[in-house]
Amino acid sequence: MRGLFRRLRPQPEPIDPALWRDTCAAVPWVRALDAPRRERLASLSARFFHEKTITPVGDLVLDPVQRCTLAALCCLPLLEIGERGLRGWSQLIVYPDAFRVNRSHVDAAGVMHEWEDELIGEAWDAGPVILSWADVAADCAEPDAGYCVAAHEIAHKLDALDGVLDGTPPLRGSWQREWARDFQAAFDALAAQVDAGKDTAIDGYAAEAPEEFFAVATEYHFSHPAALQETMPAVAAHLRSLYGPSPFE
Repeated sequence: MRGLFRRLRPQPEPIDPALWRDTCAAVPWVRALDAPRRERLASLSARFFHEKTITPVGDLVLDPVQRCTLAALCCLPLLEIGERGLRGWSQLIVYPDAFRVNRSHVDAAGVMHEWEDELIGEAWDAGPVILSWADVAADCAEPDAGYCVAAHEIAHKLDALDGVLDGTPPLRGSWQREWARDFQAAFDALAAQVDAGKDTAIDGYAAEAPEEFFAVATEYHFSHPAALQETMPAVAAHLRSLYGPSPFE
């Protein structure tokens, strides 16, 4: 039945070759891939266009290359995982720049706290992915700086595929236990450094929570793999297995 379903599933229109060439030229991560993985990314990006709606906000206008850039960056972490990594959401919302969201929290004493956060990306548990185009463009301009907001938010979507946002995506067999062990150890070590006020090799925001640690480590896998390998070799090995080799290895 699964094989029949795959045969009956509508196939997306391939991306126009000229558009894909322009996207490869514009996106350093895509340009750095070998030919087979670049072709696989083109296929995943076509599926992305088929299944997702890209919605610019305000006066932002996205040209075809910019839209394809967004699709390619969102699909970059799915090169090994494949189309199942696109499950569970249908819309990519793109703001011109960083955006503000209202937050609220009731503490243990029953007191309501409200505040406003400025974000460059967000992934809702059962909703859209939201990105700042200015920050996507900045990532493309400096692809080895340790940042890739699109990969960060897609990591959250992968994390949520098993219904729990805990820094561990669905993995086969014993790998899930080994992942949880190694990521927890690295997270605890980083959190201890941050609490002690020490400089950290990767962005200290990763110490906020295990799910943020996974998402930030994902950014480093794609944008600064050497730093991740040097400081957290076990984490680097897991991410290489999950995502395949970094384009910048």
